[in-house]
Amino acid sequence: MTDASSPGPAASPPAVSPEAAPVTTAVTTPGATSRLGPTVMALAGALGIAFSAIFVRLSGTSPETAAFFRCAYAAPALFWLAAREGRPAGAAGAAGAGPAAARRLAWLAGLALAGDLVLWHHAIDAVGAGLATVLGNLQVVGVTLGTWLALGERPSTRALAAIPLALAGVVLISGVLEQGAYGADPARGGLLGIATAVAYSLYLILLRRVGQHGLGAAGSLARATAGSAAGIAAYGLLTGTLDLAFRWPAHGWLLALALGPQVVAWLLITVSLPRLPAAVGSLLLLVQPVGSVVLGRLILDEHPSLLQLGGVALILAGVVLASVKRPSAPRHPAAGR
Repeated sequence: MTDASSPGPAASPPAVSPEAAPVTTAVTTPGATSRLGPTVMALAGALGIAFSAIFVRLSGTSPETAAFFRCAYAAPALFWLAAREGRPAGAAGAAGAGPAAARRLAWLAGLALAGDLVLWHHAIDAVGAGLATVLGNLQVVGVTLGTWLALGERPSTRALAAIPLALAGVVLISGVLEQGAYGADPARGGLLGIATAVAYSLYLILLRRVGQHGLGAAGSLARATAGSAAGIAAYGLLTGTLDLAFRWPAHGWLLALALGPQVVAWLLITVSLPRLPAAVGSLLLLVQPVGSVVLGRLILDEHPSLLQLGGVALILAGVVLASVKRPSAPRHPAAGR
C-alpha cells in the first residue's frame, strides 16, 4: 500500500495480537529488551514498503496495470490472514468476518484506495519513484485536515504548523523554482502527489470507521484491496489503460510488490507498531520515504536536484510535526504504498 500495502489506521485493532511478535533478548537493558523485537520488525516492514515504487518502475507496466495486479495478487493472501484474524488455533469460523456494515464500508474504502494507487503510480512516472513516495507521505497532513473537517477532531498546533512546511516541500519537488529539476514532468508529479494524499487520507479515515465497527485489520485491508482491484479494473478497461496479458518478468515484479510490501511488510508493521511508543513508530516509518529516495538513486539511477531534496526534507519535517505526538493518528504507510 502510498501503496496498497500499508496497514490500516492505527485506531483499528492490529491484525495479529501484539503478543504474537517475537521479542529479541540480546539486549538486557530494562525497556530496551521489550522494544528491540518490535523495533526491528517495524524497521524491516518500513524498508520493505520502501521498495514499492521501485517494483512499480521495474515492472515497466502502465500505472493502472501495476495498481490492478498488486491488489489482485495480494488479495488472496490477505483474505487468508483475515480468516485467521483473532481466531484461536484450531477454531472453526472466521473471526475476521466482522459486521455487515463494516464489510460494506471496507469495500467502499477500496474505491478510495483505487484512486490513491492509480494517482500515485502516475506520480511515479512523472517525478520518479523516490520523490513520488515522499509526496505520498503527505497523507499524514491530509488525515489531520480530514479528521478536523469531517469528524471535528481539532489538530494540535504542531500539526497545523506542519501544513505550510509540507506544502513548501511540494513546491520545491515540483521544480517550479528551477530549471532542470528531475522527472519527466515534476510539476505534474507534485499535483498528483497532492491528489494522492487526498485519496489516501479518505481511505485511512474510512478504514478508521471500519475499525470502530469491529472489523479487524486484516479483514479490513483484504476487502479494501479487493474493492480497489475491482475499481481499478473498471477504470482501466473503460480507458483502455489496463493490460491483462501475463508477461514475464513484468509480473514477477508485480508479484514481488504484492506479496512483499503489501502483505509481508504490512504484517510486520501491523504487529510491531502497537508495541512501540508513538514517537518511535513515527520516526521508524520515515525509513520508508528516505529509503525509497536512496533506492531510487541506487537501483533506478534517479538524480533529484538539491532543491528537490530540500523539498524532501521539508515534507518529512512536516510529517514528523503532524504525527509524532498524535498516537491515535495513522502512523504507518498505507497498505501497499
